[in-house]
Amino acid sequence: MRSLTDRLLDGEKQAVLEFYNLYSPKILRYLLKKLPTKDDAEEITNDVFLEAIDALPFFQQKSSLSTWVYKIAHHKSVDFYRKRKIKSVVLSQIPLLQIMASEIHEPEFQYEKNRLRDKIEFTLRGMSHKYRQVLKLYYEEEMPVKEIALALNLSFKATESLLFRARQNFKKSYEKS
Repeated sequence: MRSLTDRLLDGEKQAVLEFYNLYSPKILRYLLKKLPTKDDAEEITNDVFLEAIDALPFFQQKSSLSTWVYKIAHHKSVDFYRKRKIKSVVLSQIPLLQIMASEIHEPEFQYEKNRLRDKIEFTLRGMSHKYRQVLKLYYEEEMPVKEIALALNLSFKATESLLFRARQNFKKSYEKS
């Protein structure tokens, strides 16, 4: 009898249902402990399984299917809090953003915007081709990480890692210039 993993990788619809029915209650219990509300846990549980199904071609079976799904759930819960923090920071800056919006057409602002653009371009030119490429695909072309992984012929995790290192390299180089 073929394993659930093999059947999932072959795209069997029944295997997807079994996968969800087997792991969703466990993942939901795990996320209920990690997230503030039941609604958040239920929403993230759905996101976990959508991502798991999308990322299945990248599953290399180095760990069990269960471990892999829990890892996705963990990353989703971390992303939840990261996005929440970013949102609170952005919302706390709304008065400042409103002031900036009113000054956007002032000549001093245009000069500063051009200076900033030049500094960003200079920083990017000093980076390796691979780092420039992954940053361009992610930020300029707004490609999701899984599509970048396919385009660069890398695993999903390797692409996430490359993007992280590229960001760190950019920050360090930007601060020096």
